[in-house]
Amino acid sequence: MSDTPARLLKLLSLLQTPREWPGGELAERLDVSPRTIRRDIDRLRDLGYPVEASRGSVGGYRLVAGAAMPPLLLDDEEAVAIAVGLRAGAGHAIEGVDEASVRALAKLEQVLPARLRHRVSVLQNATVPLTRGDGATIDPRTLTALASAATGRERLRFAYRSGDGTRTKRQVEPYRLVSTGQRWYLVAYDLDREDWRTFRVDRVGEPYATGARFAPRPLPVEGAGKGGNGGGSEDAAKFLTRSMRRMKPELCLDVWFGAPAEFVAARLPAHLGAPEPDGDGGCRLRTSCADSLEWVALRLALVDCEFSVQGPPELVEYLHGLGARLTRAARSRIQTDLEQEQEQGPEQGTKQGTEQG
Repeated sequence: MSDTPARLLKLLSLLQTPREWPGGELAERLDVSPRTIRRDIDRLRDLGYPVEASRGSVGGYRLVAGAAMPPLLLDDEEAVAIAVGLRAGAGHAIEGVDEASVRALAKLEQVLPARLRHRVSVLQNATVPLTRGDGATIDPRTLTALASAATGRERLRFAYRSGDGTRTKRQVEPYRLVSTGQRWYLVAYDLDREDWRTFRVDRVGEPYATGARFAPRPLPVEGAGKGGNGGGSEDAAKFLTRSMRRMKPELCLDVWFGAPAEFVAARLPAHLGAPEPDGDGGCRLRTSCADSLEWVALRLALVDCEFSVQGPPELVEYLHGLGARLTRAARSRIQTDLEQEQEQGPEQGTKQGTEQG
Protein backbone atom coordinates (compact mmCIF):
# COMPACT_ATOMS: atom_id res chain seq x y z
CA MET A 1 0.00 0.00 0.00
CA SER A 2 1.89 3.03 -1.32
CA ASP A 3 -0.66 5.75 -0.37
CA THR A 4 0.72 6.97 2.97
CA PRO A 5 -2.45 8.72 4.33
CA ALA A 6 -4.62 5.72 3.44
CA ARG A 7 -2.05 3.35 4.94
CA LEU A 8 -1.95 5.34 8.19
CA LEU A 9 -5.74 5.22 8.48
CA LYS A 10 -5.75 1.47 7.88
CA LEU A 11 -2.97 1.01 10.45
CA LEU A 12 -4.86 3.10 12.98
CA SER A 13 -8.02 1.07 12.39
CA LEU A 14 -6.11 -2.14 13.10
CA LEU A 15 -4.47 -0.74 16.25
CA GLN A 16 -7.84 0.31 17.66
CA THR A 17 -8.70 -3.38 17.98
CA PRO A 18 -7.92 -4.19 21.66
CA ARG A 19 -4.99 -6.55 21.12
CA GLU A 20 -1.24 -6.47 20.55
CA TRP A 21 -0.19 -6.59 16.90
CA PRO A 22 3.19 -8.12 15.94
CA GLY A 23 5.10 -5.89 13.56
CA GLY A 24 5.36 -8.66 11.01
CA GLU A 25 1.61 -9.21 10.96
CA LEU A 26 0.95 -5.50 10.46
CA ALA A 27 3.47 -5.41 7.63
CA GLU A 28 1.76 -8.39 6.00
CA ARG A 29 -1.70 -6.87 6.41
CA LEU A 30 -0.61 -3.58 4.81
CA ASP A 31 1.74 -5.16 2.27
CA VAL A 32 4.76 -3.09 3.36
CA SER A 33 8.07 -3.75 5.07
CA PRO A 34 8.55 -3.86 8.88
CA ARG A 35 10.67 -0.72 8.56
CA THR A 36 7.74 1.12 6.97
CA ILE A 37 5.53 -0.01 9.85
CA ARG A 38 8.01 1.47 12.35
CA ARG A 39 8.01 4.79 10.49
CA ASP A 40 4.21 4.83 10.34
CA ILE A 41 4.02 4.11 14.09
CA ASP A 42 6.25 7.14 14.68
CA ARG A 43 3.95 9.25 12.50
CA LEU A 44 0.93 8.20 14.56
CA ARG A 45 2.79 9.08 17.76
CA ASP A 46 3.58 12.52 16.33
CA LEU A 47 -0.17 12.96 15.70
CA GLY A 48 -0.90 12.26 19.36
CA TYR A 49 -1.82 8.56 19.27
CA PRO A 50 -0.17 6.73 22.20
CA VAL A 51 1.23 3.55 20.64
CA GLU A 52 3.26 1.28 22.91
CA ALA A 53 5.82 -1.17 21.55
CA SER A 54 6.84 -4.41 23.26
CA ARG A 55 10.34 -5.79 22.88
CA GLY A 56 11.24 -9.30 21.86
CA SER A 57 12.06 -11.43 18.88
CA VAL A 58 8.73 -10.65 17.28
CA GLY A 59 7.80 -7.32 18.84
CA GLY A 60 4.32 -5.91 19.00
CA TYR A 61 2.34 -2.67 19.03
CA ARG A 62 -0.72 -1.68 21.03
CA LEU A 63 -2.78 1.53 21.15
CA VAL A 64 -3.20 2.57 24.79
CA ALA A 65 -4.97 5.31 26.73
CA GLY A 66 -3.19 8.65 26.66
CA ALA A 67 -3.58 12.04 28.31
CA ALA A 68 -5.98 13.26 25.61
CA MET A 69 -8.75 11.64 23.59
CA PRO A 70 -7.46 11.04 20.03
CA PRO A 71 -9.76 10.80 17.01
CA LEU A 72 -11.27 7.35 16.50
CA LEU A 73 -11.98 5.42 13.33
CA LEU A 74 -15.27 3.52 13.20
CA ASP A 75 -16.43 0.91 10.74
CA ASP A 76 -20.03 0.92 9.48
CA GLU A 77 -21.40 -1.38 12.18
CA GLU A 78 -19.69 0.57 14.99
CA ALA A 79 -20.94 3.92 13.69
CA VAL A 80 -24.53 2.66 13.45
CA ALA A 81 -24.39 1.14 16.94
CA ILE A 82 -23.08 4.35 18.53
CA ALA A 83 -25.57 6.55 16.68
CA VAL A 84 -28.51 4.37 17.75
CA GLY A 85 -27.33 4.42 21.36
CA LEU A 86 -26.85 8.19 21.36
CA ARG A 87 -30.27 8.73 19.80
CA ALA A 88 -31.92 6.54 22.39
CA GLY A 89 -30.25 8.45 25.21
CA ALA A 90 -30.68 11.90 23.72
CA GLY A 91 -34.44 11.46 23.35
CA HIS A 92 -34.77 11.67 27.15
CA ALA A 93 -33.27 14.07 29.64
CA ILE A 94 -30.53 12.02 31.27
CA GLU A 95 -28.64 13.63 34.13
CA GLY A 96 -24.87 13.84 33.79
CA VAL A 97 -24.45 12.87 30.12
CA ASP A 98 -27.37 14.68 28.51
CA GLU A 99 -25.70 17.69 26.85
CA ALA A 100 -22.56 15.75 25.92
CA SER A 101 -24.62 13.00 24.25
CA VAL A 102 -26.45 15.54 22.08
CA ARG A 103 -23.18 17.20 21.03
CA ALA A 104 -21.67 13.83 20.15
CA LEU A 105 -24.78 12.81 18.23
CA ALA A 106 -24.76 16.06 16.24
CA LYS A 107 -21.09 15.54 15.29
CA LEU A 108 -21.63 11.91 14.30
CA GLU A 109 -24.76 12.47 12.23
CA GLN A 110 -23.05 15.34 10.40
CA VAL A 111 -20.56 12.90 8.84
CA LEU A 112 -22.68 9.74 8.59
CA PRO A 113 -23.13 8.61 4.98
CA ALA A 114 -26.74 8.59 3.77
CA ARG A 115 -26.86 4.78 3.67
CA LEU A 116 -25.81 4.56 7.34
CA ARG A 117 -28.14 7.37 8.39
CA HIS A 118 -31.00 5.40 6.85
CA ARG A 119 -30.03 2.28 8.82
CA VAL A 120 -29.93 4.30 12.04
CA SER A 121 -33.40 5.72 11.36
CA VAL A 122 -34.83 2.27 10.59
CA LEU A 123 -33.46 0.84 13.85
CA GLN A 124 -34.66 3.85 15.83
CA ASN A 125 -38.18 3.65 14.41
CA ALA A 126 -38.39 -0.08 15.10
CA THR A 127 -37.58 0.20 18.82
CA VAL A 128 -39.75 1.46 21.67
CA PRO A 129 -38.03 2.73 24.84
CA LEU A 130 -39.46 2.00 28.28
CA THR A 131 -39.53 5.41 29.98
CA ARG A 132 -40.19 6.48 33.55
CA GLY A 133 -43.14 8.64 32.57
CA ASP A 134 -42.06 11.73 34.51
CA GLY A 135 -40.33 13.42 31.60
CA ALA A 136 -41.10 14.25 27.98
CA THR A 137 -39.88 12.10 25.08
CA ILE A 138 -38.23 14.10 22.29
CA ASP A 139 -37.36 13.23 18.72
CA PRO A 140 -33.53 13.11 18.67
CA ARG A 141 -33.59 14.79 15.27
CA THR A 142 -35.07 17.86 16.93
CA LEU A 143 -32.30 17.91 19.51
CA THR A 144 -29.54 17.52 16.92
CA ALA A 145 -31.06 20.28 14.75
CA LEU A 146 -31.13 22.68 17.71
CA ALA A 147 -27.64 21.66 18.87
CA SER A 148 -26.15 22.07 15.39
CA ALA A 149 -27.71 25.53 14.98
CA ALA A 150 -26.45 26.65 18.39
CA THR A 151 -22.95 25.34 17.72
CA GLY A 152 -22.82 26.79 14.20
CA ARG A 153 -24.42 30.10 15.31
CA GLU A 154 -27.17 29.85 12.73
CA ARG A 155 -30.57 31.47 13.11
CA LEU A 156 -33.33 28.95 13.62
CA ARG A 157 -37.02 28.79 12.69
CA PHE A 158 -39.52 26.44 14.31
CA ALA A 159 -43.15 26.01 15.28
CA TYR A 160 -43.88 26.31 19.00
CA ARG A 161 -46.80 25.23 21.15
CA SER A 162 -47.18 27.07 24.45
CA GLY A 163 -48.55 25.59 27.65
CA ASP A 164 -52.11 26.75 26.86
CA GLY A 165 -51.98 25.19 23.38
CA THR A 166 -51.32 28.41 21.42
CA ARG A 167 -49.23 27.73 18.31
CA THR A 168 -46.77 30.29 16.95
CA LYS A 169 -43.85 30.51 14.52
CA ARG A 170 -40.55 31.57 16.04
CA GLN A 171 -37.25 32.83 14.64
CA VAL A 172 -34.44 32.76 17.18
CA GLU A 173 -30.72 32.93 17.72
CA PRO A 174 -30.07 29.70 19.67
CA TYR A 175 -27.68 29.96 22.61
CA ARG A 176 -27.64 26.62 24.48
CA LEU A 177 -29.63 23.48 25.17
CA VAL A 178 -30.18 22.81 28.88
CA SER A 179 -31.41 19.63 30.54
CA THR A 180 -33.08 19.67 33.95
CA GLY A 181 -33.08 15.89 34.31
CA GLN A 182 -36.78 15.86 33.38
CA ARG A 183 -36.97 18.00 30.24
CA TRP A 184 -34.86 19.74 27.62
CA TYR A 185 -35.01 23.52 27.19
CA LEU A 186 -33.61 25.81 24.52
CA VAL A 187 -32.26 29.18 25.66
CA ALA A 188 -32.42 31.58 22.70
CA TYR A 189 -32.88 35.20 21.68
CA ASP A 190 -36.32 35.65 20.08
CA LEU A 191 -35.90 38.03 17.14
CA ASP A 192 -39.61 38.88 16.80
CA ARG A 193 -40.04 39.65 20.51
CA GLU A 194 -36.57 41.21 20.80
CA ASP A 195 -35.88 39.46 24.08
CA TRP A 196 -34.41 36.28 25.56
CA ARG A 197 -36.72 33.29 25.91
CA THR A 198 -36.65 29.67 27.09
CA PHE A 199 -38.48 27.02 25.03
CA ARG A 200 -39.45 23.51 26.09
CA VAL A 201 -37.94 21.31 23.38
CA ASP A 202 -40.79 18.77 23.51
CA ARG A 203 -43.05 21.62 22.30
CA VAL A 204 -40.77 22.54 19.39
CA GLY A 205 -41.77 21.34 15.92
CA GLU A 206 -40.26 21.47 12.43
CA PRO A 207 -36.96 23.15 13.36
CA TYR A 208 -34.63 24.17 10.57
CA ALA A 209 -31.54 26.36 10.34
CA THR A 210 -31.97 29.33 8.01
CA GLY A 211 -28.29 29.53 7.09
CA ALA A 212 -28.06 33.11 8.38
CA ARG A 213 -25.15 33.49 10.80
CA PHE A 214 -25.21 35.71 13.87
CA ALA A 215 -22.80 37.13 16.43
CA PRO A 216 -23.59 35.81 19.92
CA ARG A 217 -25.36 38.26 22.21
CA PRO A 218 -24.43 38.52 25.90
CA LEU A 219 -26.84 36.54 28.05
CA PRO A 220 -28.44 38.77 30.74
CA VAL A 221 -27.12 36.92 33.80
CA GLU A 222 -24.63 38.11 36.38
CA GLY A 223 -21.07 37.13 35.52
CA ALA A 224 -22.00 35.88 32.03
CA GLY A 225 -19.04 34.73 29.94
CA LYS A 226 -16.61 34.42 32.85
CA GLY A 227 -16.71 30.66 33.15
CA GLY A 228 -14.17 29.81 30.42
CA ASN A 229 -15.11 27.28 27.75
CA GLY A 230 -17.94 25.88 29.85
CA GLY A 231 -19.19 29.31 30.86
CA GLY A 232 -21.91 29.38 28.20
CA SER A 233 -23.56 26.24 29.52
CA GLU A 234 -23.37 27.47 33.12
CA ASP A 235 -24.82 30.86 32.12
CA ALA A 236 -27.68 29.21 30.24
CA ALA A 237 -28.46 27.00 33.26
CA LYS A 238 -28.56 30.08 35.53
CA PHE A 239 -30.84 31.90 33.09
CA LEU A 240 -33.21 28.92 32.85
CA THR A 241 -33.33 28.56 36.64
CA ARG A 242 -34.19 32.23 37.01
CA SER A 243 -36.85 32.02 34.29
CA MET A 244 -38.48 28.97 35.86
CA ARG A 245 -38.63 30.68 39.24
CA ARG A 246 -40.45 33.60 37.68
CA MET A 247 -42.92 31.31 35.91
CA LYS A 248 -43.94 29.26 38.95
CA PRO A 249 -43.67 29.67 42.72
CA GLU A 250 -40.68 28.04 44.36
CA LEU A 251 -41.24 25.18 46.77
CA CYS A 252 -39.18 25.22 49.97
CA LEU A 253 -38.96 21.54 50.90
CA ASP A 254 -38.35 20.20 54.40
CA VAL A 255 -38.60 16.40 54.37
CA TRP A 256 -37.45 13.73 56.84
CA PHE A 257 -36.64 10.23 55.54
CA GLY A 258 -36.41 7.08 57.61
CA ALA A 259 -33.36 5.80 55.72
CA PRO A 260 -29.62 6.65 55.46
CA ALA A 261 -28.66 9.75 53.48
CA GLU A 262 -26.75 7.67 50.89
CA PHE A 263 -29.82 5.52 50.22
CA VAL A 264 -32.08 8.56 49.76
CA ALA A 265 -29.61 10.60 47.69
CA ALA A 266 -29.26 7.73 45.20
CA ARG A 267 -33.03 7.79 44.60
CA LEU A 268 -33.59 11.54 44.34
CA PRO A 269 -32.85 13.78 41.31
CA ALA A 270 -29.50 15.53 41.70
CA HIS A 271 -30.96 19.03 41.38
CA LEU A 272 -32.85 18.56 44.67
CA GLY A 273 -29.54 18.40 46.52
CA ALA A 274 -28.21 15.96 49.10
CA PRO A 275 -29.99 15.17 52.40
CA GLU A 276 -28.15 15.53 55.69
CA PRO A 277 -27.91 12.63 58.18
CA ASP A 278 -29.92 13.20 61.37
CA GLY A 279 -27.72 11.00 63.57
CA ASP A 280 -30.46 8.42 64.21
CA GLY A 281 -30.24 6.45 60.99
CA GLY A 282 -32.45 8.82 59.04
CA CYS A 283 -31.81 12.03 57.11
CA ARG A 284 -33.40 15.38 56.34
CA LEU A 285 -33.69 17.27 53.06
CA ARG A 286 -34.01 21.05 53.10
CA THR A 287 -33.98 22.55 49.63
CA SER A 288 -35.84 24.74 47.13
CA CYS A 289 -37.12 23.80 43.69
CA ALA A 290 -39.43 25.07 40.97
CA ASP A 291 -40.97 21.67 40.23
CA SER A 292 -44.68 20.94 40.39
CA LEU A 293 -46.35 19.60 43.52
CA GLU A 294 -47.39 16.45 41.65
CA TRP A 295 -43.86 15.70 40.47
CA VAL A 296 -42.28 16.32 43.88
CA ALA A 297 -44.86 14.08 45.57
CA LEU A 298 -44.14 11.29 43.08
CA ARG A 299 -40.37 11.55 43.53
CA LEU A 300 -40.65 11.45 47.31
CA ALA A 301 -42.83 8.34 47.16
CA LEU A 302 -40.41 6.63 44.74
CA VAL A 303 -37.59 6.86 47.30
CA ASP A 304 -39.26 3.75 48.78
CA CYS A 305 -38.86 4.45 52.49
CA GLU A 306 -40.81 6.12 55.28
CA PHE A 307 -40.83 9.92 55.02
CA SER A 308 -42.49 12.89 56.68
CA VAL A 309 -43.02 16.27 55.01
CA GLN A 310 -42.65 19.26 57.33
CA GLY A 311 -43.22 21.79 54.58
CA PRO A 312 -44.38 23.49 52.50
CA PRO A 313 -48.03 23.34 53.65
CA GLU A 314 -49.36 22.95 50.10
CA LEU A 315 -47.26 19.82 49.61
CA VAL A 316 -48.49 18.39 52.92
CA GLU A 317 -52.08 19.03 51.82
CA TYR A 318 -51.51 17.50 48.39
CA LEU A 319 -49.94 14.36 49.89
CA HIS A 320 -52.84 14.05 52.32
CA GLY A 321 -55.34 14.14 49.46
CA LEU A 322 -53.24 11.78 47.34
CA GLY A 323 -52.89 9.33 50.19
CA ALA A 324 -56.64 9.36 50.79
CA ARG A 325 -57.31 8.63 47.10
CA LEU A 326 -54.81 5.80 47.04
CA THR A 327 -56.27 4.34 50.21
CA ARG A 328 -59.78 4.45 48.75
CA ALA A 329 -58.53 2.82 45.57
CA ALA A 330 -56.95 -0.04 47.52
CA ARG A 331 -59.95 -0.39 49.86
CA SER A 332 -62.32 -0.54 46.90
CA ARG A 333 -60.37 -3.42 45.41
CA ILE A 334 -60.25 -5.28 48.71
CA GLN A 335 -64.01 -4.81 49.21
CA THR A 336 -64.69 -6.14 45.69
CA ASP A 337 -62.58 -9.24 46.37
CA LEU A 338 -64.39 -9.89 49.65
CA GLU A 339 -67.82 -9.60 48.00
CA GLN A 340 -66.76 -12.02 45.26
CA GLU A 341 -65.53 -14.52 47.85
CA GLN A 342 -68.83 -14.25 49.76
CA GLU A 343 -70.86 -14.82 46.57
CA GLN A 344 -68.78 -17.83 45.56
CA GLY A 345 -68.65 -19.36 49.08
CA PRO A 346 -72.12 -21.02 49.26
CA GLU A 347 -71.90 -22.34 45.71
CA GLN A 348 -68.50 -23.92 46.32
CA GLY A 349 -69.74 -25.42 49.61
CA THR A 350 -72.76 -27.00 47.83
CA LYS A 351 -70.58 -28.46 45.12
CA GLN A 352 -68.19 -29.97 47.64
CA GLY A 353 -71.12 -31.49 49.64
CA THR A 354 -72.59 -33.03 46.50
CA GLU A 355 -69.24 -34.56 45.51
CA GLN A 356 -68.74 -36.04 48.99
CA GLY A 357 -72.27 -37.47 49.05
